[in-house]
Amino acid sequence: MKTIGQLLQSKGATVVAVAPGDTVFSALTLMAQHNTGSVLVLEDGRLLGIFSERDYARKVALQEKTSRDMPVREVMTEKVCYVSPSITVDEGMALMTDKHVRHLPVLDAEAKVIGIVSIGDLVKETLSQQKFIIQQLEAYILR
Repeated sequence: MKTIGQLLQSKGATVVAVAPGDTVFSALTLMAQHNTGSVLVLEDGRLLGIFSERDYARKVALQEKTSRDMPVREVMTEKVCYVSPSITVDEGMALMTDKHVRHLPVLDAEAKVIGIVSIGDLVKETLSQQKFIIQQLEAYILR
């Protein structure tokens, strides 16, 4: 099974991020431009939180607040689950399932953000691995 680091190498390690003082509206605009469900909240390269579609729905829209002037720091999730690049895709998926999250920032040994993986990334990789195993088994059986 691939590690998260290997997955980042193949999918790319693009990190979409905002500063804590940026507005919710600007974060949503960035999310739409990058077709992603979340953005990391970084300050001086340090992970402060994550802002997701779920945060917007629960903390802004349902409370009838406006996103134009509200800073991301007021609605971001501060307790962020994250992983190191050395864990496996299976371990990442288990963590997502256990913590009920859809995005995991990937941090190196110095706590620097080096990427982010989504549940979709992990499912796609798992399906690819399963397809490969099935092909290998079929080839073995048909020999």
